[in-house]
Amino acid sequence: MRYATLIALCSTSLAACADVPPPASVQTAPAPISTQVYFYPGAGQSAAQQSRDRYDCYLWAAKQSGFDPSRTSLALPQRTYVQPVPPKGTGTAVGAVTGAAVGAAVSGRHNEGEGAIIGAVAGAVLGAASDASRTAQAQQVQQRYDRRDATRAAALEEQASSYRRAMGACLAGRGYTVQ
Repeated sequence: MRYATLIALCSTSLAACADVPPPASVQTAPAPISTQVYFYPGAGQSAAQQSRDRYDCYLWAAKQSGFDPSRTSLALPQRTYVQPVPPKGTGTAVGAVTGAAVGAAVSGRHNEGEGAIIGAVAGAVLGAASDASRTAQAQQVQQRYDRRDATRAAALEEQASSYRRAMGACLAGRGYTVQ
């Protein structure tokens, strides 16, 4: 009876470990930074003149803004996801199994089942507290990553905005209509 109870508790507790759900909410990454400036040749500039003007204005705007889109990595932002290790629920399952084994081992010969149940409950409570602590710590780390990424994205967008304004001013000064 002693081992049958222990095996039954172990198999039900370990089954909970195998089915770990994915993160509850997945946030999408912010849109990529754009440095595109749209302009129309307002003074009948040729295609060759437009190309020269666009390049000259690019050089001037990069110098004025301190932002050069050809040198800055404007790849799609990547998001870091922090997951507690081991996965949520593992501590509860391991605590229940360990508690059941200890409870059955320390109880009297005729009270093995009760000892296993009491041990399993106590172990599950302690394991759940451990799971909650790991999850809270993972959430704090995730928030730090999110703040860091948001700060970087805001600084990059500010630089790109300054570049677009400078590029537009240069092209407008050369007779183009800028949007």
